[in-house]
Amino acid sequence: MRIPFNTFERQVARLRPEIDAAMARVLDRGWFILGPELERFEEEFAAYLGMPHAVGCNSGTDAIELAFRALGIGPGDEVITAPLTAAFGVFAISATGATPVFVDIDPRTYNLDPDRVAAAITPRTRAIMPVHLYGQPADMGSLLELADQYDLRVVEDCAQAHGARYRGQPVGTLGDAAAFSFYPTKNLGAYGDGGMVVTASEAIAERVKRLRNGGQSARYAHDLLGLNSRLDEMQAAILGVKLAHLDEDNARRRAIASRYDALLSGSAVVTPYVAPDVEPVYHLYVVRTPNRDALAAYLHSHGVGTMVHYPTPAHRQGAYAGLGYGPGAFPQAEAAAREVLSLPIYPELTDEEVVYVALQVQSLGEGVTIES
Repeated sequence: MRIPFNTFERQVARLRPEIDAAMARVLDRGWFILGPELERFEEEFAAYLGMPHAVGCNSGTDAIELAFRALGIGPGDEVITAPLTAAFGVFAISATGATPVFVDIDPRTYNLDPDRVAAAITPRTRAIMPVHLYGQPADMGSLLELADQYDLRVVEDCAQAHGARYRGQPVGTLGDAAAFSFYPTKNLGAYGDGGMVVTASEAIAERVKRLRNGGQSARYAHDLLGLNSRLDEMQAAILGVKLAHLDEDNARRRAIASRYDALLSGSAVVTPYVAPDVEPVYHLYVVRTPNRDALAAYLHSHGVGTMVHYPTPAHRQGAYAGLGYGPGAFPQAEAAAREVLSLPIYPELTDEEVVYVALQVQSLGEGVTIES
């Protein structure tokens, strides 16, 4: 059996009639930038989250930058975030001129550890950016308490968590603003790049709208130093189709994760921990073992695609060598980076394929021990 880590062919086949109709609508209208498809998708996505404002942009990275810039974060400011994440999100902090300050993760959830955040706060700290990694909500209650105590802004990185909930509330609705990515592999993915800023603040939303469109207050009137970062009509139309299927697809991801949990119980790998009062959406199903590379090679030899998210934490990337973080600066993040492995999980994965993957993990694990 050959099971790719991800596949778009099955998804496209499942949604093809709806996708074709949406694309044809855009082509027939002949309006490709900042048009009715974007307006409709922004309204639908905001309504899905129960929020008043959603502003589409070119990518999840731009969404983070735009959110921080709209909040007035810039040179001389510090933003606390986690090192175990895609570097692009951290780059967005740097793009504002602010400095990312890393704090180690909770080894169970892989998310920002609130107990370590307070010690990292300085007079220059202006904001916290929790990342809902792998589709598992961060401990927002504790982080929001810290933000309130120290008068900090909170921008949620929801790139991997479309539809996830914390204490019954959708992630992306808890901070001052939130950034979503619509990169094709996401739970809600475009067929190209795309992103969204979500906020309850009309002022923040209006500023993001201006910033994404060259800082214009009117045509050719560039009052702000803005970006060229607009979610195009074709992607907005496609995302509108897929949004209608998001809850169903997330439910399938949770069912697959539950099946993996049961089949891998007692095996040599650590399966995902789910904190109390959260509802994850399993953008990734990540297992952990000190024998990660051997397991990945074994699965590959038996037709199972895997990936490592993320083998080099952000603080160890060459781009951030100047921050001075050496090996061992964040031991939990670095240990996880050496040991985590993502197994296939997408709505089109069959029950038979899930069982096959789990059996292959178990078969190598019979001779493997793992440290607790």
